[in-house]
Amino acid sequence: MTTTLIKNGTIVTASDRYDADIYIDKGVITMIGKGMNIPADTVLDASGKLVMPGGIDVHTHLDMPFGGTTSADDFETGTIAAAHGGTTTLIDFAIQNFGEGLYPAFDGWMKRAEGKASIDYAFHVIVRELSDQAAHDMDKLTRNDGVTSFKLFMAYPGVFQVDDATIFKALRRTRETGSMICMHAENGGVIDTLVKEALMKGQTAPKYHALTRPTRAEAEATGRAIALSEMAGVPIYIVHLSCSDALEKVKQARDMGLPAYAETCPQYLFLSYDDYERPGFEGAGYVMSPPLREKWNQGALWKGLAQNDLQVVSTDHCPFCMKEESQKLLGKDDFSKIPNGAPGIETRLYMLWEGVRKGFIDQHRFVQLMSTSPAKMFGLFPKKGTIAVGSDGDIILWDPEKEHTISAATHHMRVDYNPYEGRVVTGAAAVVLSRGEVIVDHGVFKGAKGRGQYIKRQPGHPRL
Repeated sequence: MTTTLIKNGTIVTASDRYDADIYIDKGVITMIGKGMNIPADTVLDASGKLVMPGGIDVHTHLDMPFGGTTSADDFETGTIAAAHGGTTTLIDFAIQNFGEGLYPAFDGWMKRAEGKASIDYAFHVIVRELSDQAAHDMDKLTRNDGVTSFKLFMAYPGVFQVDDATIFKALRRTRETGSMICMHAENGGVIDTLVKEALMKGQTAPKYHALTRPTRAEAEATGRAIALSEMAGVPIYIVHLSCSDALEKVKQARDMGLPAYAETCPQYLFLSYDDYERPGFEGAGYVMSPPLREKWNQGALWKGLAQNDLQVVSTDHCPFCMKEESQKLLGKDDFSKIPNGAPGIETRLYMLWEGVRKGFIDQHRFVQLMSTSPAKMFGLFPKKGTIAVGSDGDIILWDPEKEHTISAATHHMRVDYNPYEGRVVTGAAAVVLSRGEVIVDHGVFKGAKGRGQYIKRQPGHPRL
C-alpha cells in the first residue's frame, strides 16, 4: 500500500475545523482539499466522522522492570492496545543502570521495541546517577539519536531518587543542547518516613499507599523542581501531576512567565481516593504514584487543562495483573510492595473525550492535549501532532457517537482488570491510520507486529 484517500470527513485540529479530503502518499500527507477524486490504493469514507491527528502518549512504561516484577504489557501488546484506542505514537522510558552511562539503557530499550512495536515510538531516558559519562551521554543522545528528554526522580530513595545537586546539574546540562528534564515530583524522604511509620503501626492495606503520599509532598517537590529549573535557566516538565496543591505551583510559575510545563493523566480526572476504600485487596489495582486524590481535585485539574496551566494528558501506563502472585499480589501483606502502576494506554482518548461531552474542554483542546502539544513539547511536530501537508499520515477517524463499555473482558491490554470497569463512554476511534496504513478498522487490528518505527526527535524549547 502506498496511497490512501480519506473522503467526506470533518477535519479537526488544535486550531481549525473544516470539511476536506486528505491524500496520503508513501506515509505522508501530500494534499488536502475538497472533492478530490484521485486514484488511491485505499479509499476511506469518513462521512459522519471527525478526522483528527493520531494520539501521542508521551508517558508509558512497557516491558519495564519494577519492584521485583515487570509491567504486563510489552511493546507488542502495548502498542496494539494503544492503536485500538487511537494512539499512533508513544514515548517510553529507558532506565539507566547504576554504574553505567545512558547508552546501555537506550540500546536495551531499542531492542525491547524493535520487531514488536506496531506504532511509532521514541524514548526518554531515566537518569539514576549523573556521572561524567552519563552527562556526556545526555549531550550525545540529544545530538545524535534524537533523545531530547531525560527523566529524574525526587522519590523512591535508593532506587530512583536523586538529590537536588544532581537535578540542578542535569538541568544545566540541557541548556546548550535544547533537551528537557521531565520530573517525578514527590518528596521521597518525607514519603519514606511516613511509609515506615505506617508499617510499624500494622497499617498494611492498599489505602495506606495514598495516605502516606500527601498532596503537600507532591506540591513541595513540584515547587522545588521549578525553582531549580529557574536557577538553571531552563524549562521543566512535571510528569503525572495529580492534585490542586501541585497545580498551584505550576500556575504560579507560569503566571511569572517561567517555562514550567506539566501533564496530568485520565486516572486523576476520573478516579479518586474512594477507590482505595474498595473491599479486600481491590484497592491495589489503583496503587500508582502519585496516588489518586480526593475527588474535589478533579475540578481543579480540568480547569488547569482548559486554561493551559496543564499542557498534556498522558497515561503513565504501567500495568500489573491483580491475580498473579508475581504482580500486584506481591504487596498483599504490605502496601509498600505493591507494584506502582495501572493500565490506561487504550482508554486515554475515551476518557478525555468525556471532558468534551461534559463541556470541560472543546474539540480543539482535545486534539491539542492528546496530540499537538505532546508533539510540540517533545520534538515531534509537525511530523506528528497535526493534519497538514508534509505531516505523517497518522490519523484517526473518530466516531463521536460510538457507545462503548470499558471492560477487561474486551480491552486489548495484557492485564486482568480495568480501572474503569463497566463505565459506558461515548466516542471512539473507528479507523486508525499510522503513516497512511490502516492499522485498526472498526475494532479489528490490521497492523503488523514490528511495523512501528523509531522516531528521532528535534531538540528545542517550545513556549506552550
